[in-house]
Amino acid sequence: MSKRLSLSKIIGYCRKSWETLPDFRKPNNNTQYAIVDAALAAFSVFFMQSPSFLAHQRDMERRKGRDNAKTLFGIEKIPSDNQLRSLLDPVRPDHFYPNYDWVLDGLEDNGHLKSFHSYQDTLLVAFDGVTYHSSTAIHCDNCSQRSDSQGTTHYYHSAITPVIVHPDSPHVLPLPPEFIVPQDGHEKQDCERAAVKRWLTQQQSRFAPSSVTYLGDDLYANQPLCQRIAETERQFFVFVCKPDSHVGLYRELELLTKVGGVTTHQTRRWNGRYAEIFTYRFANRLPLRTSEDALMVNWCEVTITHEKTGEILFKNAWATNHCLSVQTVATITRIGRTRWKIENENINILKNHGYHLEHNFGHGDQHLATVLFTLNLFAFLIHTAQHLSNDLYRLLRDALVVRRTFFNDLKALTRYFVFDGWDHLFSVIADGLEVSLPPP
Repeated sequence: MSKRLSLSKIIGYCRKSWETLPDFRKPNNNTQYAIVDAALAAFSVFFMQSPSFLAHQRDMERRKGRDNAKTLFGIEKIPSDNQLRSLLDPVRPDHFYPNYDWVLDGLEDNGHLKSFHSYQDTLLVAFDGVTYHSSTAIHCDNCSQRSDSQGTTHYYHSAITPVIVHPDSPHVLPLPPEFIVPQDGHEKQDCERAAVKRWLTQQQSRFAPSSVTYLGDDLYANQPLCQRIAETERQFFVFVCKPDSHVGLYRELELLTKVGGVTTHQTRRWNGRYAEIFTYRFANRLPLRTSEDALMVNWCEVTITHEKTGEILFKNAWATNHCLSVQTVATITRIGRTRWKIENENINILKNHGYHLEHNFGHGDQHLATVLFTLNLFAFLIHTAQHLSNDLYRLLRDALVVRRTFFNDLKALTRYFVFDGWDHLFSVIADGLEVSLPPP
């Protein structure tokens, strides 16, 4: 196990980092709760996937004089839920972004990030937007809003949630989010595009030592974004490219097809039950938009059909600045399809598998909703890092098979017993499962 990424080290790092969070309270000798304890308390709820975790630990402290909030998460004094929300509401979410980098640096230092490198040694970063709060009553100054056909105003929060993905990995690694704010405009596309540009301004340089390929749907295949990526050294894109939003490109493609300028390549694959026919079409140097200054991109398409029935099983097309050839087109289309992992292994898990992404843990008047969302994503990143780097954690997760069972056991055990630390807790579970512990 990577000692740097052991849970005790991570909690210790977070405590030290969050001790520097700004405290907007007026100086008062009667201050009972520290900002760092509020941040750790909020993080603990998401990490344990238990909205009741803090309530149970307060009760345990009253009964036993000690609790798991202290022994597992380093919380000196647990604030009440209202106090927690009040303390974190003025804090901006970007104060927590360096924590993501620290974890990713730890994965890289210990070789675990290497397994996420893909074509031309690039990291694949998938973009997508998600709405994580919607209400007709609860809102704050940072809420976006829209009116439905009946005139009802809906308030909502949404964000860009980039993740590092790999075609062969069941895991994704969340990166710092970028929040879509009201000033971005009222159209979803305009909002999401503006947020992605801000994210690139803040995060793009982080990947400068290596290469990155950005993935996304048709929304991202626009000239300003693609040109910005293409003009950055060793950075690439593979974005979905649809005919109705790229009329000029497909008009040029139609002309090239008539004169034999589009290459077609076909392969056959057995999926274990029947054969699939992969038909690739590609062309290099097509205009992304209809204008004299259009960015020239490369285009590829894959159609997967059932060999016997001829049924189309999948079809999609992408624009990219990776060079396309018979040798590379299969890899590029596979990379393009990997963007779906941001839906399946990221947003779906956050919404439906324990992280309660759309639950209102607290909205606040300033930044509370965005801070809690950021800490929830960070908890997801920590669990993924543990699965990659902590042999005992991975052993228990694999032994329990179902994600929900693992977290139910954590919640039940920490409700009734106090543990000296994470190693103690995991060892108790391992003993109960009668599984052999990995060597120290």
